[in-house]
Amino acid sequence: MDRRVVITGVGGLCGLGTEAASMWKEMREGRSAIGPIANSELHDLEGMTGAEIKALPQHDIDRKQLISMDRFSLLAVLAAREAMRQAGLSCDEGNAHRFGATVGVGFTGSYATEQTYRSLLLGSAIRAELFTGVKVMPSAASVHLSLSLGLRGPVFGVTSACASANHAIASAVDQIKLGRADVMVSGGSDAPFAWGVLKAWEAMRVLSPDTCRPFSADRKGLVLGEGAGMAVLESYEHATRRGATILAEIAGVGLSADAFHIAAPSVEGPASAMRACLADAGLNAEDVDYLNAHGTGTKSNDQTETAAIKRVFGNHAYSMSISSTKSTHAHCLGAASALEMIACVMAIQEDVVPPTANYREPDPACDLDITPNVPRERKVRVAMSNAFAMGGTNAVLAFRQV
Repeated sequence: MDRRVVITGVGGLCGLGTEAASMWKEMREGRSAIGPIANSELHDLEGMTGAEIKALPQHDIDRKQLISMDRFSLLAVLAAREAMRQAGLSCDEGNAHRFGATVGVGFTGSYATEQTYRSLLLGSAIRAELFTGVKVMPSAASVHLSLSLGLRGPVFGVTSACASANHAIASAVDQIKLGRADVMVSGGSDAPFAWGVLKAWEAMRVLSPDTCRPFSADRKGLVLGEGAGMAVLESYEHATRRGATILAEIAGVGLSADAFHIAAPSVEGPASAMRACLADAGLNAEDVDYLNAHGTGTKSNDQTETAAIKRVFGNHAYSMSISSTKSTHAHCLGAASALEMIACVMAIQEDVVPPTANYREPDPACDLDITPNVPRERKVRVAMSNAFAMGGTNAVLAFRQV
């Protein structure tokens, strides 16, 4: 039996806000969280721009758990708790083995790694802090979800750079469809504002000196952000049996690899993932109302993605609404497509397409309807979300109104 998978709760935090509703409100209105990074540990990078969470919400996470968590794990737990509250779910001895988690991460344990290197190489420390090893595990965020929420079903981490969250959600869909779980908490988290990570991105010469302007002719590159986004996924039967409010259905998943270049984008790899997603969902190209683009704001990515969209959607590429919400929350790496998942779900809920902020000049090579600067009201029955990662690993999700 092919089990349908639905979303019954979302949670998130990023530079736009510390809960999904406030985050979505800013995203919907096209208000950007990008500005100077205030983190005092950035040393000679204080003038760099990013989308930083200025203050975390209050929480009651046990101190014994906190001391073993890096920031990316903490953000994941906060987002997951919110998603579970909205879904109205909790674990007990009777159901915990049917609840699991998959969390996508890009740069794991950046804060713990930075602190360790500095204390050992520049300070007087002779050994690393006790929990350094477990803080930097790629699976740490998913493990902390398990500990915090009592999840005893399938729990594992997923890492594929900027496509990590979509890959994690795709993996969670598989667990439910295969009957290994009834409920999966899934999404992505990243906290890249550590000196070493930012120096690495600086060296690649892809960072914008001011802000993120996807698809605008005067775009200058991407901007990094931190955050987490989580969704509660359930089988349709499980959700309806308990009378849950269904926000959207995950209609399809499409995965591919470019096998082309470690850093440069291709057209065929992303196009293949979009085609696979449509086929998995049983959708025609004309069925898609809104596409949340990967849209990083680099010259090559935006042109390549535009070409891939045209290749897949043909004439309909000019009829559907497209936007890149990275223009508001920045590129949150492993968390990026999780935040964009929330944008797709809320677009379906409210029939509103969030805009591409900061747009100034048309680019003839990016000539689609990218919803510049202001939101657009339109019926959104189906939304698609693109995530194309460094190294050419691609993951595309389709969401459908229920």
